[in-house]
Amino acid sequence: MRDLSLHILDIAENSVEAGARRIGIRIVENHRRDRLTLEIVDDGRGMDRALRERARDPFFTTKKERRIGLGLPMLVRAARAAGGTFSLSSHPGRKTKVRAMFQMSHIDRQPLGDIAQTLAVLIAGHPDIDIRYVHKVDGWAYVFDTKDLRVQLGAVSLATPHATTLITKDIHDGLTRIRRIS
Repeated sequence: MRDLSLHILDIAENSVEAGARRIGIRIVENHRRDRLTLEIVDDGRGMDRALRERARDPFFTTKKERRIGLGLPMLVRAARAAGGTFSLSSHPGRKTKVRAMFQMSHIDRQPLGDIAQTLAVLIAGHPDIDIRYVHKVDGWAYVFDTKDLRVQLGAVSLATPHATTLITKDIHDGLTRIRRIS
């Protein structure tokens, strides 16, 4: 994967396949500490210890249509290549939490990518899933929550082109704002 937004999309899609109804995506950029932290938490069916261990194996997948499961192993590799760490915590019937930390200035850290477009695609593909996105830059925060957007849009589905345009613009503008003031 070329950028971190594609890792986010892959992990969030796994969350949906695991029955998640709520997905939290959190990115924290801390320039003073030279750290970028990515965290994805869901309320899906979770994993037992054996499945957690196998999830890091690139040749293991629970998907029937492909025989390899490169998502998590590629994120592990990306974090370690950029002087960072990776953790996975999950228990059957409870939330799963994926956390990757990167040295922000490391030459091998993948770029964040187009997070606004990535989230718009994720939301349009799963309009009934609640997604909360929090992005912090040096203490300033931007928060986007599909629950709030549903209230604003009323009966309009989050899968419509109009909603996708609103989502992309709101996230892009919010990230531009917090980067400008940080």
